[in-house]
Parts: sequence; structure tokens; C-alpha cells
Amino acid sequence: MFDSEFERNLFELRREKLKEIEKLGQQAYPNRFPAEQGELATQIPAVRAQWGETTGEALEAEKPRVQVAGRIMAIRAQGKAGFATLQQEGQRLQIYVRLDAVGEQGFALYKLLDLGDHIGVTGYLFRTRTGELTIHVETLMFLSKAMLTLPEKFHGLADVEARYRQRYVDLFTNLDSREVFVKRSKVLRAVRKFFDDRGYLEVETPMMQPLAGGAAARPFVTHHNTLDMDLYLRIAPELYLKRLVVGGMDRVYEINRNFRNEGISTRHNPEFTMLEFYQAYANYLDLIELTQELLKFVAVEVNGTTVTEYNGNTIDFANVEKLKMTEAIIKWWWPGMAMSPSLADFADKESLISFLRANAPSGAAPENNDRIQNRAFFLASWCADAALRIEKEEPHGKVIAELFEHVAEENLIQPTIIYEFPTAISPLSKQKPGDPEWVERFEIYCGGFELGNAFSELNDPVEQHKRFEDQLKERAGGDDEAHQMDEDYVRALQYGLPPTGGEGIGIDRLVMLLTGSISVRDVILFPQMRKIGAEGLRDQGTGEQG
Repeated sequence: MFDSEFERNLFELRREKLKEIEKLGQQAYPNRFPAEQGELATQIPAVRAQWGETTGEALEAEKPRVQVAGRIMAIRAQGKAGFATLQQEGQRLQIYVRLDAVGEQGFALYKLLDLGDHIGVTGYLFRTRTGELTIHVETLMFLSKAMLTLPEKFHGLADVEARYRQRYVDLFTNLDSREVFVKRSKVLRAVRKFFDDRGYLEVETPMMQPLAGGAAARPFVTHHNTLDMDLYLRIAPELYLKRLVVGGMDRVYEINRNFRNEGISTRHNPEFTMLEFYQAYANYLDLIELTQELLKFVAVEVNGTTVTEYNGNTIDFANVEKLKMTEAIIKWWWPGMAMSPSLADFADKESLISFLRANAPSGAAPENNDRIQNRAFFLASWCADAALRIEKEEPHGKVIAELFEHVAEENLIQPTIIYEFPTAISPLSKQKPGDPEWVERFEIYCGGFELGNAFSELNDPVEQHKRFEDQLKERAGGDDEAHQMDEDYVRALQYGLPPTGGEGIGIDRLVMLLTGSISVRDVILFPQMRKIGAEGLRDQGTGEQG
């Protein structure tokens, strides 16, 4: 219960204070404030909104009466009077307590209060000589005692990890942190408004599934005792949402919680939130336009502008660049390499092998710390290994996708749509007409990471069954993130999935961008944490949470 002997002693001291408060006729833990609802009951933000600009002269003439509650964030006594600061709903308001106004019992209560306590007061508004809006207290009601002292002289938790573990303290001591989660709520509200206004239906799909499908990721496994069967926590709702489109729900969306048994990093949490939506009779080009509209709308709804500051960069959601995956590799090709790529180098397996071999290292690793030379040697070594993998029948499209991740991804700071992906890494996407090596798929990048993933949905049941079989071969070869066979989903396709576009967008990462938060743990109220004292936290992830 206690982390130290100091905490134990403090708890006992404040428990004695609580007994003294009860002797004054106050309840130790009352069940409401105010005791009787009336016209005066209000909140600190409402008081500030209504009288925040009112002059001291006008307040003196009107003496508006208010009744508010809050947590004490500052307190001081000066003989027979004292000031305190109450905080509620992220805003603060000063109170003034005088012995002759609250009486002896009321002032005795005031002297038993500590930082962090909750109280309720009734009184009238005035401005101090320094012009601060203040409540002149007439009645004082005790509501709850903080049995532990506030951290860092109540300026917030200094230890970042403690902020995540003790979010309940972080939220009231660090108002910037609270504002992040207020904006997160606005993001969700804006997303719902955007899709509701366009005729989409919000739905819910299973979080425990017999097969882990809809993405390439390792799942968490649980067991249902009554059915005596293993189930997987959802890694994506995709296959269930497309079943709904088969069933005639032409426009659906879900703000869903997903679970992926992967590493933890500044951009990855095992439990995360995504938006997924599907539109019948549309393709990936339609969703490119819709995505641009969505991002602009949400940014304006949350921040009042399409511009946001993230990690030292000014990002504008009103300006989105569009590049094919191969064009992005060419644009961001590392300097110092033996050969630069052209579109012809990605045309087929043989051309790619030839290009990779041309970039294989020609000598030993550099002995200096020159960043460009070291990066070039790493990429050259990777090229040599990738050429061998393709010769051993690894799909060359998979190598192209890896090359994109190595070369281009970190450079995509401004909103960028990367489109046309290899079929080998897109088992649920529709192929480009006349070009079976590529699919109608795009991802949206921003801030140097993936934000969303979309494609024209594969609706040929025969081809889908073949793609699942190809994925099973990948699993047999050791890729435990390859997709499993889902016979029921193939059966659903046999009833006819209309032409459909589908997309997933990472809510956590979108909130990061709109709030300037560098770590995903800053935008998740209760992020997953290692056990206290545990070593070796993996700081990595699959990159699939966009």
C-alpha cells in the first residue's frame, strides 16, 4: 500500500486530520456536492466563462453568488484569513477564506486542509487588488482528503515513466497532459461526425476471434473455458467489416481497439485504437480523396487549423503529396551508393536482382563515423542479402517493400500518400488490372511514420483462397505474422462482395500528430508498462499500427 515509511507516516498524520475534521461536524467522505442542488451549483470553467472578463467594479456592485467544488492546488493562511486555489475540469480559481465570514468551525476546517484535498465552497465573486478573480467564501464543505502529498511541489510528475504509471496524478498536476486527452476526445468526436454525415453506419465487431486475421501481426491468445477453445484477441476488424458489406451494409466504420503481441516503442503499444471504414462501389482512388478530406476536417475541428507542429516540423494536412512506392524509393535513395534506381529496376524479379547486386558492398565496412558512409554500407550489405533471398524464392515484391522502409519512410514528414504496393505483401488487396505484381493499395505517412493503410478490396473468392494459401506457405517458412486461412471469409466472398474500398487509420498516431506528442504513451491514458524493476523492455514494433 505504501512505497516508503514516509508515505506511511504521512498517511497516518492525515488520517488524524480526517478525525479532527469529523469532530467539526463534517463527513469524512460525503456522497455529493452540493448537499442540495440549487441555482448556485456550477463549475469553475462556467464561472470563468461568465465572469472572467467582468471588471472589479461591476463585481462589487453585483456580488454574483457562486457555488463550486475542486481540488486544492495551493493554500496559504495569514492569521485570520487565507487564500487557496481550486482546480476543476482543468481550470483554476482562487478562493478567499476569512474567519469572520465562515465562522470558527469553518476556519478550523480550513486550517486542517492539505494540498490535494477536495472541498466545496459557496460565496460571491470579487477581484483582489492584483485583479485576480476570486470567490469570497461564506460556507466551506469538506469533500475528500488527499492522503498522500502531491509530487514535485504539485508541479507534476518529473519521472516520465511515473506519469504513465500514475496517470491519475499526472492529469491533475500536469494540465498540458490533460489537454492532450481532451483533444483525443475531440478527435474521436470529429471522426464520428465526418462519417455519420456521409451516411456511414458505426458498428461493433468481435474482439475475441477464432482466427487472427485482417493484418500481419502476432496475436494474443486466450482460452474460452466453456467452449474449450483458444481464441485470439483482435489484431484487426477488417474481415468482419467486409462480411457486413457482403450483407448489404454499404458504408460501415468502427473505432476499434486492437491487440498485437509485438514490441513496445514510442510508436507502438500492444493495445491501440484504430478507425476502419469500408465503402461499397468505391476503390482506393476514392479513398485517397476521402482521406485527404478526413484529415483536414479532423485537424480543423480539433485545432482550428490544418497546420500542426510535430517534432520540430510544421505539418500541413491541407497539402498531401502522392508518390508510388517505387517513386518514393527513387526520390529518397541514399547518397553514396554505387547505383541509383530507376523504374525499370523494379519491373520484374531479374531486374531487381541485377540492381541489388550492383549495389552490393565493394569493400570492408568504413572505419570512421561518417554517417553517410555507414548508412550506405548498411544498405549495400542489405542489398546483397536481399538478392540472395530473392534467388531462394522469397517474393521480390516483399523485398521492394523492405527497401521502401529502409530508404524512404523516415523522410515522409509532410503528409504523403504512397500508392501501388507489391501483391506479395497485400493478401487482401485487389490487383491492378493487367499488372498482377502490384495491387491497388495506398498508405498515408506523416511525421516519418505510417498513419493509415487502404486498398481496393479483393473480392474474387478463388484468388483470395489462393492468396491465403500463399500466406500459409510463408507461415510454414517461419513467418509467424503471415495471414492464416479463413475459410468462412472466403465463403462470404462467394456470396458476392461488391467493389469496395477499405481503410484503417491509427487514432493514437493521429492524436500524436495533432497534439505534438512524441511518444504514443503520451496519448494513451493507461499505456502498457513493464513490471517495476523488470529489465530488457523491447523498444521495437512491426510498424503495422498505422
